[in-house]
Amino acid sequence: MLKPALVLSAGTAALGVIRSLGRRGVPVVVLSHEKTEIGRVSRYAREMIHAPHPDHEAKELVELLLRLAPRLGGGVLMPCSDGFLGAVARYKEVLLPHYRVGCPDSELAHAVLQKCITYEVAQAAGVPTPRTVLLDDPAVLERERRAVEFPILVKPVLGHSYLRQFRRKMVLAHSFDELHAAYTEAEAKGCAVMLQEFIPGPDGAGVNYNGYFWNGEPLVEFTAAKIRNAPPRIGSPRVVMSQHVPEVIEPGRRLLRALGYSGFACTEFKWDARDRSYKLMEVNGRHNMSSWLAARCGVDFPWLEYRHLAYGEVPTARDFQDGVYWIDIARDVFHTFVHRRSEGYPIARYLEPYLRRHVFAELDWRDPLPFLSRFRRAFSRLSRSK
Repeated sequence: MLKPALVLSAGTAALGVIRSLGRRGVPVVVLSHEKTEIGRVSRYAREMIHAPHPDHEAKELVELLLRLAPRLGGGVLMPCSDGFLGAVARYKEVLLPHYRVGCPDSELAHAVLQKCITYEVAQAAGVPTPRTVLLDDPAVLERERRAVEFPILVKPVLGHSYLRQFRRKMVLAHSFDELHAAYTEAEAKGCAVMLQEFIPGPDGAGVNYNGYFWNGEPLVEFTAAKIRNAPPRIGSPRVVMSQHVPEVIEPGRRLLRALGYSGFACTEFKWDARDRSYKLMEVNGRHNMSSWLAARCGVDFPWLEYRHLAYGEVPTARDFQDGVYWIDIARDVFHTFVHRRSEGYPIARYLEPYLRRHVFAELDWRDPLPFLSRFRRAFSRLSRSK
């Protein structure tokens, strides 16, 4: 009997982890605080437990995990959202006697979740970053008024908290009025934000560097190119393609070494054609939305992490397939319909990922309920809006 894996969250990123481990016979226990998360109905979830909210009820979450320890102790805790990452990292020392914990220590998790700290570490390590200014005072906003070039990003310091409240990742401001409105709105909700230089270029200029690090060394690496985002330019990926991008390997390694990182991380870069460099966007200290893509290409990060933490099997480097697409079909269809004119891609370019080797984020005939659940919710929302 394999040791259990406790997957914390049941969103798209978590679903890839649930399927990766469940198909290999790992007893997967899912803890989720959102009743609509699609991973809750996956056939590979042996058990589903409703969890306290990691942001507001972190102590209650830890108490639940401790109550489960007599039955599930020795299993691997795998936070798959930023909220769960922050909560588990904060109480990692309390949980370590009972579980193998798949997340960074509290200080390191804080440095990854607080984007302004991530940029400071990157700059000190010589990793290129966009110009970024923390808006911690209205006077800073007024001072930047004379220096700012539009369009510019108003970006949260703590991404998942901002996303929960505003249902968007950031704001692309085209004027000072838009900038001021975005800052005022965030401040009213208690969300710290930064001004960040907007790097021009298509969605395809974005690249993910996925790596499993241990004691400062990269054990396994995988890179992928973003193809289309939702929404375009400032959203999360809706189509990604596996691709060897050697230019991001060195800065990715340098940053994770500077952080003192161990475990899995997804580091995002964007190509800046103005000075011909890849610049850091952010670091995710947990499995990313397109985690199922790497697994499909021969680099199954959830399984490698599980075997390492549960049984001490140190992962070894391996190559991966180029040209495999990961598609979030619901978001791709919706945003293609809404933004096709502004994106300006020919029809053939929209269809290409579907006609080549691909995996879907949710649609899987061996595990159909997550996709059907999402489709049913979308249809219900559409019906209510009429």
